[in-house]
Amino acid sequence: MTLAWFIWGLGALFYLAGFFQRVAPGVMTQELMQAFNISASGLGHLSALYFYAYVTMQIPTGILADTLGPRKLLTSGCVVAGIGTLLFALSPGLIGAGFGRLLIGGSVAVAFVGLLKLSSSWFPKRFYAFVAGNALSIGLIGAITAGPPLRFLMDTFNWRWVICTTGILTLILGALIWFIVRDWPQEKGYPGFTNKIPPPAPLSLNSIWQSIIEVLKFKNTWLLFVIPGGIVGCTLTFSGLWGVPYLTTHHGLTQGKAATLTSCLLIGWAIGAPIFGWLSDKMGKRKPLYIAGSIVVALGWSLILFRESLSFYQLLVILCITGFFSACIIISFAFVAESVPKNLSGTVSGLTNMGVMMGPTLLQPIVGKILDNHWSGQMLNGVRTYSLDAYEYGFIPMMGWAIISVVLLFFTKETNCRQMD
Repeated sequence: MTLAWFIWGLGALFYLAGFFQRVAPGVMTQELMQAFNISASGLGHLSALYFYAYVTMQIPTGILADTLGPRKLLTSGCVVAGIGTLLFALSPGLIGAGFGRLLIGGSVAVAFVGLLKLSSSWFPKRFYAFVAGNALSIGLIGAITAGPPLRFLMDTFNWRWVICTTGILTLILGALIWFIVRDWPQEKGYPGFTNKIPPPAPLSLNSIWQSIIEVLKFKNTWLLFVIPGGIVGCTLTFSGLWGVPYLTTHHGLTQGKAATLTSCLLIGWAIGAPIFGWLSDKMGKRKPLYIAGSIVVALGWSLILFRESLSFYQLLVILCITGFFSACIIISFAFVAESVPKNLSGTVSGLTNMGVMMGPTLLQPIVGKILDNHWSGQMLNGVRTYSLDAYEYGFIPMMGWAIISVVLLFFTKETNCRQMD
């Protein structure tokens, strides 16, 4: 089991790096707007390029995980992510930076599904949701690192060199994964949890379409595509881009304190992920816990986004609670994997992760567009600032999707933690 955790841990480090890149623009808003001379809408699109590529890659990633295996997938992902990070950091113009952001998003898209595949091959089935919850926690450590620690480094060093360093470390991680990670315990001389290594699924255009069509026949696939996007969309739109400027402008906080608050949201999420996974397995149910968590999340965001008189400590508590219950989305992956035949687990996991990332993919630029539409001409140090009304209009789509997620959960079909035959 120690070797299983070590191999899984290397894959988890790549997921951590991907989460770091996902959230980093949230504490770099002023630097990026100044470096590339862009408005809120432009920044929203630059940040969302990561998500555009990430979402596009999810179905291919699920199928590749079922065919090539996680070792090749994670190694190639690290290499491309490292190159994309260096390009983003060193590009003098917006086009090069945007292309680098695309490369990062498309390559780290393989991390979570590859990690889920390692989880299913190196751990017993009864640990699946718990291990998946730990995976999300590791990723969120990367997001937390992109908060106050990244802000401190950027206050000390040039932001380009800080990001460059992360690119080099990602390339080194790719080499470690290639030489150490194996797809199955049998490849390391262990018996594993299956009688034999299953043959890889055939990779062809026809097989790809067949897999997609097959998983779309199940109602839970559709519902669990939409539901987690509302929860994750609010979290990553706030912590990953618009939370820091909103908190500094309208709650009078320094950038450091604002970054600390957005990190508390992610810390709560990281703590909650393995707990929700474990509780769901223990209860033998997926749906009730997911519904309860999503209701608390919707209530939390209604206070964070639209209650103007909250103190720093009230915000701290509400963000921690909202982040903790946002971890209920980890149930999605075990829930949806049990809702389809086992041979389609990679494909449906990729499709579900695509739905997860649709939230920030759509919401980050939408909020930016609404902010620009309600901009009244204020500038600070050459960067646009936005009124409280502009932010509240911008936050409406976030709140709306969170409510939709709660409603749709009532229509899902409980699996009772049992795999469909």
